[in-house]
Amino acid sequence: MRPTGPIHLGHLFGALFNWISLQQEYRCYYMVADWHAFMSEYEDPALIGKYTRECVADWLAVGLDPEQSTIFVQSDVREHTELHLIFSTLTPLPWLERCPTYKEQLREIKGRNLLTYGFLGYPVLQAADILIYKATAVPVGRDQVPHLELTREIARRFNGLYYPIFPEPQPLLTESAKLLGLDNRKMSKSYNNFIALADSPEVVREKVRGMITDTRRIRLKDPGHPEDCNVFNYHRLFSGDRIGEVEDWCRNGRLGCTECKVRLARVLSDFLAPFQAKREYWLRDNRIKEVLKTGAERARTVAAGTLAQVRKAIKI
Repeated sequence: MRPTGPIHLGHLFGALFNWISLQQEYRCYYMVADWHAFMSEYEDPALIGKYTRECVADWLAVGLDPEQSTIFVQSDVREHTELHLIFSTLTPLPWLERCPTYKEQLREIKGRNLLTYGFLGYPVLQAADILIYKATAVPVGRDQVPHLELTREIARRFNGLYYPIFPEPQPLLTESAKLLGLDNRKMSKSYNNFIALADSPEVVREKVRGMITDTRRIRLKDPGHPEDCNVFNYHRLFSGDRIGEVEDWCRNGRLGCTECKVRLARVLSDFLAPFQAKREYWLRDNRIKEVLKTGAERARTVAAGTLAQVRKAIKI
């Protein structure tokens, strides 16, 4: 994950719960991608360090285990950037220019100049991040599959030109709960339409108060359409056994949308409270620093071995 802002509920349901379960089955590497963050935040990188620390605190709070998995910061393992340089020399420009995610980012991210050599080469660094550990599987969303296909193409090209060192990693696609942002768009730090894992009850209440509800329901007693309401979608995930009661409130006009949002805010804050307590534990003293130091040492050992093979293959 890129440390460009707070970890939010979209990350939790879209990735982190899956990451936690993968620890039981795979040898996992979880990386805070600060160089990737720098590629888009290079004009004002001051907050990357802060978000890196908080990102790891959130990971640990929700259940990533530093004893089971290798948790580290990208810039602490310099082999990533060296392999990126090697890959960049053999990656044709058309492979990068046709990447749909690159085009989407250029359209959606405003106020920053992303027409740079570094940002175009973002997927090459991503390939280095994956292949330096000879990963055979990568947990991704469907929108990231083209990036992973490019990683496989780079692996094939290197193996064909020099020596077969790299496997071709496969996507681990898992179904996750669909959680839209507060404004009914994709939940994103760029849109600032999220609820962060660290948000206080007061902040959650204020954010939920501005959510869009059923636009067809005009008066309090009007029947609602929960299937069209993003607030109800959140209730479906967080209200548990009471979801039938929530649907009844809405569909039969028993409760106004304002009060429905007040109750949702309360449910969300109760859900977040245990994570926030664990988060504070990890943020105290130097606990995160020690986790990242140990993780970087583990990662560097594997990465250095791979890079030694690469240097031998390219005869440098």
